[in-house]
Amino acid sequence: MTGSLFRAVAELGLRDIRKAFGETHVLKGVDLSVRDGELVVLVGPSGCGKSTLLRTIAGLELPDSGTLHIGGRDVTKAAPKDRDIGMVFQSYALYPHLTVRDNLAFGLRLRKTDDATVKERVDGVAKMLGLAPLLDRYPRQLSGGQRQRVAMGRAIARRPALFLFDEPLSNLDAALRAEVRVEIKRLHAELSATMVYVTHDQVEAMTLADKLVVLNGGLVEQEGPPLEIYERPATKFVAGFLGSPAMNFLEGTVADGRVRGEGFDLAVAGVQPGKVTVGIRPHDVHLDASGGMKLVVEVVEAMGFETYAHGKLGGVPFVARLEGDHRPGVGETISLSVTAGHLHLFDESDRRISVAPPASPKGPLAEDASLEVS
Repeated sequence: MTGSLFRAVAELGLRDIRKAFGETHVLKGVDLSVRDGELVVLVGPSGCGKSTLLRTIAGLELPDSGTLHIGGRDVTKAAPKDRDIGMVFQSYALYPHLTVRDNLAFGLRLRKTDDATVKERVDGVAKMLGLAPLLDRYPRQLSGGQRQRVAMGRAIARRPALFLFDEPLSNLDAALRAEVRVEIKRLHAELSATMVYVTHDQVEAMTLADKLVVLNGGLVEQEGPPLEIYERPATKFVAGFLGSPAMNFLEGTVADGRVRGEGFDLAVAGVQPGKVTVGIRPHDVHLDASGGMKLVVEVVEAMGFETYAHGKLGGVPFVARLEGDHRPGVGETISLSVTAGHLHLFDESDRRISVAPPASPKGPLAEDASLEVS
């Protein structure tokens, strides 16, 4: 960590934050805790409240009710300048008439920082972000990725307690997004900074976050480590939102230790009888000549190292990711099995149902949970 470049980090705490615009209730009681040095990513569909929540943390919006603390200090009604935050926007928000050097120094000069300190911090940030050769250029002379690094550097130079990122990579092409995403991850590790990051990009969310917070309809649907949420989604909404291609959903009924529906019949353990939704991720199925799940292929996407087969299972759309050299043809029927222990069941209220693991290596789910055509 570059201790000379960055100061102590701070915790963030939100309690029952509510915000409405007229009759539209955007935040409906959000609770959120961010530890010192943690990178928390907010994700969710358009209109879920993630950008409004970030603006509320920044002080650009004031909550109708609830409390907000940064570093143990109540800043619920504080102006943005009094919150000790650094914000990086989607649009970069650089001053076009200022050089990179002056853009990096702008926040410091606004606070009447002495010239020696300004030079030390600007030079340090420029070296950290690889901007030293660009200090005398203007924003119009930079690439998108370079502009975003300048925007990040301007925030870092101020040494705020908390960094806020509002979809900072959405204006970049795919290659630059990957490059700057790695840069942000490296910076977080180097600075040990507290960061809250808003994105609609699942790759960014899964790869950047220490803690992922999934918002839905103005509430926190689930939060936790990214892989934990991906592997054990608490609701059908979370299961369907995370993952690309999205999870497949099949309607079925549990009875006598099996779950059955149109076109499938598979063993489950420890699940009470009743109607359920079965969730299966595309990468949790594989080709199996003896498998009972028969997929009629309608579209094939060859991605080089993998192939996605889109088709119908019992009349329901279904996607399977296939590895290896086999690429089915359109109209072909392929047999599939489901990887053991990778079924997701949801009750009629769309909450996750716990599925018991295989009882032994020779149990019904030990090798594959083969779906049998009914």
